[in-house]
Amino acid sequence: MKISVIIPVYNEALTIKEIIFRVQNVDLEKEIIVVDDHSTDGTPAQLKDINEQYENVQILTHDRNRGKGAALRTGFAAAGGDIIIIQDADLEYDPQEYKVLLGPILDGRADVVYGSRFLGGPHRVLFFWHYVGNKFLTLLADVFSNLNLSDMETCYKVFKKKVLNEIKLRSNRFGFEPEFTMKVAKKGFRVYEVPISYSGRTYEEGKKIVWKDGLKAIFAILWFRFFD
Repeated sequence: MKISVIIPVYNEALTIKEIIFRVQNVDLEKEIIVVDDHSTDGTPAQLKDINEQYENVQILTHDRNRGKGAALRTGFAAAGGDIIIIQDADLEYDPQEYKVLLGPILDGRADVVYGSRFLGGPHRVLFFWHYVGNKFLTLLADVFSNLNLSDMETCYKVFKKKVLNEIKLRSNRFGFEPEFTMKVAKKGFRVYEVPISYSGRTYEEGKKIVWKDGLKAIFAILWFRFFD
């Protein structure tokens, strides 16, 4: 089955070439779709080099910054694979774990797979309050979705392309994570979790999500559960 790897990018000039290299080194038939969400650093120049180097990489661009959710929708619309993998452009998540993530789908058990940072994989020890925030948002999502996820906010979400035919995604920014979770749950798709490693980065290293995004996620959970 062909894999479409969707990589939303915003100001990741220091890591974008390396993450493309790591994704390319995964031994799977795949296309890589990079969506540049109007980066203002050196990312566009790096992407031009990448586009010339790899035949299976498609570069899409936004004419203004619209957010991660909007970048993902642009990538989903261009995807030609049977299975979608979401990959952040930083180096926090390891593409060598794709085969673990794909396992429950390929053997027929799942439609959607979440890679959980909290199921025992190795991880860099960092922010306590980020951990608390993640666990709280996951608990809230579980309450309203009747799932028992351990990591709703994980980047690694892998799913059959047909899932996109049955849900309409609207979030432009980090609200994508709770929106996707709520809508997958309401449609009754089979969801699995697998443990992954996690190499988190500091704000000095480029981390972007802040406490305000957590508040927006709470609103998104409630909105997409009851109103959308």
